[in-house]
Amino acid sequence: MSSGGAGEVRCPKCGHVVRLYKNPLVTVDIIIEMVENGIVLIERKNPPFGWAIPGGFVDYGESLEAAAIREAREETGIDVVNLRQFQAYSDPKRDPRGHTVSVVFTALGDGVPKAGDDAKKLRIFPLDRLPENLAFDHALILSQYLNARNKR
Repeated sequence: MSSGGAGEVRCPKCGHVVRLYKNPLVTVDIIIEMVENGIVLIERKNPPFGWAIPGGFVDYGESLEAAAIREAREETGIDVVNLRQFQAYSDPKRDPRGHTVSVVFTALGDGVPKAGDDAKKLRIFPLDRLPENLAFDHALILSQYLNARNKR
């Protein structure tokens, strides 16, 4: 039976051995389309650098949908409508900081986007002219999104 990444430590007070488990962290990413303009991407001000789909970590006690709405607002300053779950991504190497599982959503943006929170810059990119220096596995995500979108 696999230990699931378990390690052991001793309690500093009683000396009892406690097993610790490493589990992937859950994140959300939101592909936000601005009607007739393209999609919103942020340039990250923290490593790993590059252009990214807005998103972040899900807080304890928060639903995936609430996290997506919150992250969209924090990083872009806009509200999203028509939020839909697209796909989950779980490659352990997708984030150089550690193992994350991301649930990707799609939505329409409502408002005037501006960079906030972890965003150094924000731009709306036409779907046929996305930047090359995408962070994480966002090139794969956007490629699969464009393929699915074109099949509609």
